[in-house]
Amino acid sequence: MLLDIQSLRVEYPVQGRQPFVAVDGVSLSIGAGESFGVVGESGCGKTSLARAVIGLHPPAGGTICFEGTDISRMAAAPFKVYRRAVQMVFQDAVGSLNPRMTVRQTLSEVLRVHLMRPPQQVGARIRELLDRVGLSQDTLDAYPNEISGGQCQRVSLARCLALEPRLILADEPVSALDVSVQARILNLIRKLQNDLNLAVILISHDLAVVRNICDRVAVMHNGAFVEQGTTAEVMEHPRHDYTRSLLDAVPDVARALRARAHA
Repeated sequence: MLLDIQSLRVEYPVQGRQPFVAVDGVSLSIGAGESFGVVGESGCGKTSLARAVIGLHPPAGGTICFEGTDISRMAAAPFKVYRRAVQMVFQDAVGSLNPRMTVRQTLSEVLRVHLMRPPQQVGARIRELLDRVGLSQDTLDAYPNEISGGQCQRVSLARCLALEPRLILADEPVSALDVSVQARILNLIRKLQNDLNLAVILISHDLAVVRNICDRVAVMHNGAFVEQGTTAEVMEHPRHDYTRSLLDAVPDVARALRARAHA
């Protein structure tokens, strides 16, 4: 198993009160090349879960194990390897990039800091990464505010791929993009997963996004998983009332058109 999370608890301190519990007893596992969706409304704890997985917030309880090793017990050197192996794509594609750095500088910095390529090979690797995510070489000297949101998200993906990760956490990767761009980014994520045997944890409030990408899905509500299973099982035969309410809230265009035709 690539990543195994058991009974994870994430808390935030609140002055003069009990800590706020953002993630309460969550368990999940994912193997190499698999895709796992976490779906739920805003504020349910999805991003807090992701932040704990990539080591940005220490768990208050439970374990996060990567290839059998608890990341909280890793020494500095193996934890650095872990941080390269597990990368995150953020919701705000433009805001996640340094506005003072060009695309070339952004990717060069990653390769240089992590010693991913000898200096003489950095240029070729950057061109390879741009090609991998479907970006023109013309964007190399562009700043984030000079390219579109979809292009910025592709740069973010290229930055992740520069570290040759095993797992990518995508936190609402298309919610800030135009509808016309969303499908292209999702198709790119799926292609990268298949081509590179990447594991993907996709976090979204949009059930349609999860349905199109993920093998398995968990429904999160008030910090806990209320339902978990294959995407087909959860979507077609929901067991929990909250899951059914999420599904009922998804517009069914075909159903609406049929109803209009018979009106």
